[in-house]
Amino acid sequence: MSSHHISSNFTLFGVAGALLVLTFLTVAVTWINIPEPFNIIVAIAIAVVKAALVAMFFMNLYWDTKFNTVVFLLSILFLIIFVSITLLDTMFRDAGLPVY
Repeated sequence: MSSHHISSNFTLFGVAGALLVLTFLTVAVTWINIPEPFNIIVAIAIAVVKAALVAMFFMNLYWDTKFNTVVFLLSILFLIIFVSITLLDTMFRDAGLPVY
């Protein structure tokens, strides 16, 4: 069994500050005039970084065994696969019945 890790206040407040700065950066992306597909890509990239910070430091995956990190990453991979399959189904449907 591995011992539990207790995070210092410096680490927790540092990560919280980084999350706050990244949140303001996400809002700033909406105000900047970035071309259409790239503004969403930048916002999602910032959200992925924020999710990684939360998973690593608030969920203590940074100090936990690597098996738990692999299980977490595989669950994210399966979520991406399932959402992709759903999007493939919904993107190629017919428009439906015409409205008269």
